[in-house]
Amino acid sequence: MGPGNNTQISDFLLLGLSEEPELQTLLFGLFLSMYLITVFGNLLIILAASSDSHLHTPMYFFLANLSIVEICFTSTTIPKMLVNIQKKSKVINYTGCITQIYFLIVFGVLDFFMLSVMAYDRFVAICHPLHYTVIMNPRLCGLLVLLSWIMCILNSLLQSLMMLRLSFCTHFQIPHFFCELNQMIQLACSDTFLNNVVMYFAAVLLGGGPFAGILYSYSKIVSTILGISSALGKYKAFSTCASHLSVVSLFYCTVLGVYLSSAVPQSSHASAVASVMYTVVTPMLNPFIYSLRNKDMKRALKAVFVKAYFMTNCQRTEHLPTIA
Repeated sequence: MGPGNNTQISDFLLLGLSEEPELQTLLFGLFLSMYLITVFGNLLIILAASSDSHLHTPMYFFLANLSIVEICFTSTTIPKMLVNIQKKSKVINYTGCITQIYFLIVFGVLDFFMLSVMAYDRFVAICHPLHYTVIMNPRLCGLLVLLSWIMCILNSLLQSLMMLRLSFCTHFQIPHFFCELNQMIQLACSDTFLNNVVMYFAAVLLGGGPFAGILYSYSKIVSTILGISSALGKYKAFSTCASHLSVVSLFYCTVLGVYLSSAVPQSSHASAVASVMYTVVTPMLNPFIYSLRNKDMKRALKAVFVKAYFMTNCQRTEHLPTIA
């Protein structure tokens, strides 16, 4: 493996969600469908936000970045799982496992940061509407996204480098469908105290920090909305952040469920099943949540489909034989 690393195992076994042979075809079809819906749905959000000039606002800029993160996050785990099912193999090599952990941490923590940044955007829009365009200028928006990426990459790099110091002697079965940091630390036969300290410190700082920011933003938003006299004004103010609040609730509840289930002894399988919610289901549902009740997004998506339809018809017309 490298100097100073006493790892005796070059491969790990991902036990997946089920070892029943008759369920593998069902799992393959189900996860392939969810993966394609996730990628296609989030790509549509990105395309709509970039092609419609009415959506060139901070809110949709952050939404497009969130969609990019969701595609990358899901692509870190599901393709490998599908390949393993297709090949009837559960093997992932040591390098592949560390690489998967690295990208999982990057995009997983980026989810927290993007949701927090979007909460701040809604806070400024509702609590300081007259200064919104001045505060949320393109430079600040780009800086917030850039800083989020830098912090997540540095954290993931630290966690991955900490993994390289661990030795794995006999336990090489991972009760999951991907290489999860906590599971890998538990499998190590060397001292993991420092790894656990770094992991939990990062979880509190980079997970709890954005969550505290979201709570603060929404406490101010609720206070401002309650101060609006008209019912229509309250409804309009709340509707601008309803989609984001739904995604935040879904994401944090599923993450909390995963870590509560992992804290219970002998619940590795339950933890793996619960992980499906935040690694697959939540990224798949985000495009629906942001588009179903959003008139601007609906209009932009309709324009994308109409443009694609006419382009397809034009290409077909060009290839028709001409009659002399």
